[in-house]
Amino acid sequence: MSEELKTEVDAEIAANKVLVYGKGTKTMPRCGFTLETIEFFKQFDVPFEVVDVLENMPKRAYLAQLTDWPTLPKVFINGKFYGDTDILAPMAQNGELRKILEETFGSLPAAKTTISLH
Repeated sequence: MSEELKTEVDAEIAANKVLVYGKGTKTMPRCGFTLETIEFFKQFDVPFEVVDVLENMPKRAYLAQLTDWPTLPKVFINGKFYGDTDILAPMAQNGELRKILEETFGSLPAAKTTISLH
């Protein structure tokens, strides 16, 4: 791992209150799990960024080492690594994620109502 790569990742995490490392971009996800994560954060109506690391194997390897999490996407909130929607969805259901986002952004809009089609 190069110092340049570490500096780049540190800067990306510091610059974004919610950052998703995934496959593809926010407007063009290239993986179903990345799309799921994007849709997940849209429900909170908070700003977030997606960094495409699909073809950047050195960065993917560094992120796996940094987080001890081998898969994508990887979600950072306020500089802290939280995993992916497998971890965040239960946190959203029990209200823990909303509290974290409120601490991060100061306040949140009212929760959006979703309809389950399953």
